[in-house]
Amino acid sequence: MSDLKLIETYKISLQNYSLEQLRYISEQGIWSIGQMYNHLIVVAHEYLDRVEACEKAVGDQKQEKTEFGVQLFTIGGFPPIKIKLPDELDTPPDNTKSKEDMILELNELMIRMKELEVQVKDSNPNYKIKHGGFGWLNAQEWFSLIGMHFRHHLRQKDELDLKLGFELPATSFSGEKI
Repeated sequence: MSDLKLIETYKISLQNYSLEQLRYISEQGIWSIGQMYNHLIVVAHEYLDRVEACEKAVGDQKQEKTEFGVQLFTIGGFPPIKIKLPDELDTPPDNTKSKEDMILELNELMIRMKELEVQVKDSNPNYKIKHGGFGWLNAQEWFSLIGMHFRHHLRQKDELDLKLGFELPATSFSGEKI
């Protein structure tokens, strides 16, 4: 599934939630569905900002990815684990947006991705910007992180759906057998 189709699938799924369900927090330390969506949108725009920064980078960067960054791009996605960010980066996402706001933001994200997709394909792979955990990434790698990040959160979405009482099909939204 392409990254844009995946985001479209998230957008369609958003229709299934009431405002109360979007904002429901089942226990301390667990995000609501709305917070997860907000996180995905905010991080995707941060990655697209880095894509644009790579285009403006001055000269080739000889720095490489970290060991985890190499692993991430070798397997083509995040490992199936929960990732805990350092406390200073782990501020809970916004939990106040409406379904309509999130759909609008997903549409805007998809438009921005379409606009940058062609530019990314022609970008110099040696122009890189540093990621705090993955090392030095070029525009193509920053762009591909968006889909990897959305796919990574499919398991979380399934878990949150179960907490809301949704029955998952035999194969869940994340594609895993239940």
